[in-house]
Amino acid sequence: MPRPATSCGGATSPWQCPPTSGSDDTWRLIIGSKDDRHAGMVMTYKTKDFMEYELVHGLLHQVPGTGMWECIDLYPVGGVRGIDMTDAVAASSTNGGDDVLHVMKESSDDDRHDYYALGRYDGAKNTWTPLDVDADLGIGLRYDWGKFYASKTFYDPAKKRRVLWGWVGETDSERADVAKGWASLQSIPRTVVLDTKTGSNLLQWPVQEVETLRTNSTDLGRVTIDHGSVFPLSLHRATQLDIEASFRIDPLDIAATKEADIGYNCSTSGGAAGRGALGPFGLLVLADARHHGGDAERTAVYFYVARGLDGGLRTHFCHDETRSSRANDIVKRVVGNTVPVLNGEDLSVRVLVDHSIVESFAMEGRSTVTSRVYPTEAIYANAGVYLFNNATGAQVTATSLVVHEMDSSYNQAYMASM
Repeated sequence: MPRPATSCGGATSPWQCPPTSGSDDTWRLIIGSKDDRHAGMVMTYKTKDFMEYELVHGLLHQVPGTGMWECIDLYPVGGVRGIDMTDAVAASSTNGGDDVLHVMKESSDDDRHDYYALGRYDGAKNTWTPLDVDADLGIGLRYDWGKFYASKTFYDPAKKRRVLWGWVGETDSERADVAKGWASLQSIPRTVVLDTKTGSNLLQWPVQEVETLRTNSTDLGRVTIDHGSVFPLSLHRATQLDIEASFRIDPLDIAATKEADIGYNCSTSGGAAGRGALGPFGLLVLADARHHGGDAERTAVYFYVARGLDGGLRTHFCHDETRSSRANDIVKRVVGNTVPVLNGEDLSVRVLVDHSIVESFAMEGRSTVTSRVYPTEAIYANAGVYLFNNATGAQVTATSLVVHEMDSSYNQAYMASM
């Protein structure tokens, strides 16, 4: 049976399967590509010696209209032991593995986003089949709804976890990159597991080692934010933070609201300035602590509750970058998407802030958004954090709010012993 491991190298990213006990002593590699009709596809090759390769008959998967697939990834989730690769792959390969799902992921060259889908992998038949054809690879779920691309995962056998890295490019001009002497960075490493509550998506969360960078912590407890108001947080430093917050809308406000916005969309519905009955509300980070006007720098991280076309409530999680910087050579957008919320759950978010990058994890990591921002005034001592509620008809309570200041990470050079 194969044991997957991944690497990322552009359009021809291999999925390597070293032999394990009871296997056929064969490595299998998958390569992303596209056909002449612009369908994204995955081909499988096998080899025993890395000198000669054989193309496995048939495509592992294909989706029309999705274009070139780069940095392909394939790995198991779920099952009795979750992400334990040996057990998961053995189960899926020997008996169909009804309790094991396989994530297939591709980086889409068309729009430079990373898509994933959950499905069933059959190694003997060389097939991967999505659970939901409407959320197939390249047209459904994404790792991140912001600036995040060319990601890869690896399995950490010491802590029995799968870890995800993503490339976060710049959104400023090439001239600015040349002036500062560097460009692009890697995201905070994230653990990846199956969301067992929904069964239809992954959960991504910063690796636990990130918490060792926490220094001063402020527990602000319970804070109520009336509609149309902003609440400043008293912090010593606001440029490097790890924020944990949970929000709840007054149930009476929800029950009384019959005309919540229908068809809301993070990217096209006005951002944090657009007001509706049940949103937006959340946090303003890297916000200018000296000025509070409409043009003051800030990056909004927020929830927005609206009604779907079927009349049911939908929760959106968004980043509004449009006022993140006064600089005019930057791509500024509003990004995000809907996030599943189950009955009884508060709206929770964890936000990591580090000078020019904001990474957010909503609902325990069901949805993530990464933004590159370049404040020119909301920097160092001038940076602040605010709670805000721009809804027109709902009172929002931050049921919990803890802000950790974050130390810088320090790289230690290791030299091999002679």
